[in-house]
Amino acid sequence: MTEILVVANRTLGGEKLLETVRERAAAGDVSFRLVVPQTKPSAGLIFHDETVRESAQVRIDLATSLLASEGIAATGEVGDADPFLATMDAIAQRRPNEVIVSTHPATQSGWLRRDLIERIQRASGLPVEHIVVDLAQEGLPFGVTLIVAHKTSSGDELIERLSAKAAGEERHLFIAVVPQQDRSGAAHREARIRLAAMLERLDAAGLLSAGMIGDPDPYTAVMNALELFQVNDIVISTLPKERSGWLRSDLIGRVRHATPAPVEHVVVDTGATVAGTTGGEA
Repeated sequence: MTEILVVANRTLGGEKLLETVRERAAAGDVSFRLVVPQTKPSAGLIFHDETVRESAQVRIDLATSLLASEGIAATGEVGDADPFLATMDAIAQRRPNEVIVSTHPATQSGWLRRDLIERIQRASGLPVEHIVVDLAQEGLPFGVTLIVAHKTSSGDELIERLSAKAAGEERHLFIAVVPQQDRSGAAHREARIRLAAMLERLDAAGLLSAGMIGDPDPYTAVMNALELFQVNDIVISTLPKERSGWLRSDLIGRVRHATPAPVEHVVVDTGATVAGTTGGEA
């Protein structure tokens, strides 16, 4: 079987890259290995290394799930922060037949300013195809919803609302962020368990999703995610007002003020049989 190495970060879901992968897959017996360097954004917020690594894994999980839904075999790995080292490490381990590198246009791409394509060609001797994805002009070929929840992350009301959001769409992806309550190991483990349970429910509902642990401050967790991912809208799930610290801190209003993306609020009353929802757009 021919193996093709695909190296990309933010452009991993771009239509031109997906079309190239589909064309290669249709041509014969081929598998794909996705490599996402754990590169921090060049400007904006300061990120913990674990946040950057988890965001790279989210891209891989979403991309492999999307390709699998089309019958295309793909696996993935998070690579070094340096895209050249990430690529060469993967080449040494996997020994692929070809490399595809996806970047932003030259005016926006730090990878191209470092002559990444030519360096990979010289160092590996492999054929390297360069795909340019202009997300600013083209956008993503599917909807992406950011979900932020903690205690309500597996609530029926939330899962039902997300299922309704994806209904009628050929492709819709969900990125879940579960803020941990503090930076202790116990809080991280609890958030990880909640995230796993949420993703399991989303998968059972037939929704393509991936997720990560967020900052203990839910507002910071949302802002981090918006810096790392391109999303169409945001769903924030909370307990009812009288029991929600997030609502007491006006999380919904602050997020709506900070982003032009539509923000919907779903209330999950974990202590009641029936719960209501409220919604709105920024």
